Amino acid sequence: MFLSINGQRHTVPDGWQDDTLLMVLREALGLVGPKLGCGQGQCGACTVLVDGQPQRSCLLPVSAVLQRPITTLEGLAGPDGRLHPVQQAWLDEAVPQCGYCQAGQIMATVALLDATPQPTRQQVEAALAPQLCRCGTQPRIRRAVQRAVQLRQQAAR
Repeated sequence: MFLSINGQRHTVPDGWQDDTLLMVLREALGLVGPKLGCGQGQCGACTVLVDGQPQRSCLLPVSAVLQRPITTLEGLAGPDGRLHPVQQAWLDEAVPQCGYCQAGQIMATVALLDATPQPTRQQVEAALAPQLCRCGTQPRIRRAVQRAVQLRQQAAR
């Protein structure tokens, strides 16, 4: 059995095959972008992309995602190390405070912008509403989404 994570094939170690994707990512494979928040799929700190769609990795059994493309925060930067436009926008807008929810926020934003390159304010709100942030950085997050739209447009030229 293998997982396709960030464009690379990873064999699922024996003993981990019945665990959640989050535990395998963090503990077996050392990919610590997704965080364990609530462990119940409600906060979004563990969000990864599966088939390009945001999914709560704390709820996903490994068996449900075998051989499907999975992207974590670590897989967003280019092969040359250049940050993804959403990651760059997060830095430009100084979004993180405690930072715990940020990987999930970023992954949800990437999925949104891939599906809707120029989202309306309502689309941004709807896409990010399931991502819990207790620090109050939502205004900076919303500015970063708009900056990411601009950075993606510049990169496309």
